[in-house]
Parts: sequence; C-alpha cells; structure tokens
Amino acid sequence: MTARVKAGIWVSMALRMGNGNGRYGAVLRKGDPDAGGVLVVLSARAGMCVLNQVSTAEGEPAWMRATGADPVTQETVDAYIVRRVKADPDLWVIEFESPDLLPPFEAKII
Repeated sequence: MTARVKAGIWVSMALRMGNGNGRYGAVLRKGDPDAGGVLVVLSARAGMCVLNQVSTAEGEPAWMRATGADPVTQETVDAYIVRRVKADPDLWVIEFESPDLLPPFEAKII
C-alpha cells in the first residue's frame, strides 16, 4: 500500500503551486487535516468544473471531472459540494482560477 500525504499538507502544496503559476487558489472549506478528501473547483470565464479525488483500478491517485466534461454554473458546483459534504463532513474544498479548466498541479484526469 502506498503512503498517503495528509490532506492539509496536500492542500497547502496545491495552493502554493497554483499561486506560483498565476492560477490563484483559496480554501473554500477546511476538512480533516489528516484524512479528509479533497474537491478541487476550477473556475474560468466559460464556467466551472469540480474535480474529485479517485483511485485508478491499479490504485494510483487520479481525478474525475465530477460535474461532467462541459463547464457548469456556480449553482451546479454549489449543489454538488453540498451533496458531497453531507456524505463526507471531513472534505476539503479548494478553488483555483483556471482559464483552461485544468488544475495547477500534476493530475491524471479520468
């Protein structure tokens, strides 16, 4: 089994990478600093999307476009976050400005 980075440390790293690359980010919701999951909201003029942490069949970390392939509205993003937080109160939510709706960190998107 692969060692997992604590959620709070991962969030700090992602924000630092984004801010360093001009894709400014912010924490919208703090979750459990050790074991919380992470949702990443990407925001552009064309709309928004939410990335959800998942694992591949091989157990490798990956991200899924939880709100679909096409950009969605703020209302759709907010509704998705509310549903997920009800199911997982330890969840972190971070948001980045991202003109191309791609994350500022290395990510396998499935």
